Amino acid sequence: NITINPSAQVNSIATQVKCSGDLVTINLSTLNSVGSTTYSWTNSAPSIGLVNNSGNNITPFNAVNNGTEPIIATIIVTPSYTNGGVTCNGIPSTFTITVNPKAQVDLPANQVFCNGTNTSSINFTTENTLGSTTYNWTNSNPGIGLLGSGSGPIPSFPAINNGPIPLVATIVVTPTYTYAGVNCI
Repeated sequence: NITINPSAQVNSIATQVKCSGDLVTINLSTLNSVGSTTYSWTNSAPSIGLVNNSGNNITPFNAVNNGTEPIIATIIVTPSYTNGGVTCNGIPSTFTITVNPKAQVDLPANQVFCNGTNTSSINFTTENTLGSTTYNWTNSNPGIGLLGSGSGPIPSFPAINNGPIPLVATIVVTPTYTYAGVNCI
């Protein structure tokens, strides 16, 4: 008998965009049967949490990006098909994993106003780059003259306190970072 093994093959792998901290799952598969197929892979940016390795599949991992801009990792997967004691390598397949940074907002300074004065608007900033960051906020005490919630900058408003003690409102700002169509809150 003369056995001719097929070339090793790996099915195409979809590009992924994830937020830092998200679970990344990549299933490697092949059309080849009868023998066994294993894979080796290289990653241009191991800092995302995926190291260069080999095996039957890529182990799920949590995406990592501690920076301020997206990290784009190029993954090259090379299949190897084994049957009858002979291993045949195949054409590598390439895909990317983009890991967005965590959404971040710079902390504005605390503010104190007198009753009846107009506050200045509060604009939010971030250290993140390349994508866009939007902001939603909530106010713990609408009695000061500011709505209970909103998005974008906090607008100027007339400060209200008709009582005998200072009123304190805590504003909680939630940033959302968006890049490549993926929102990271």
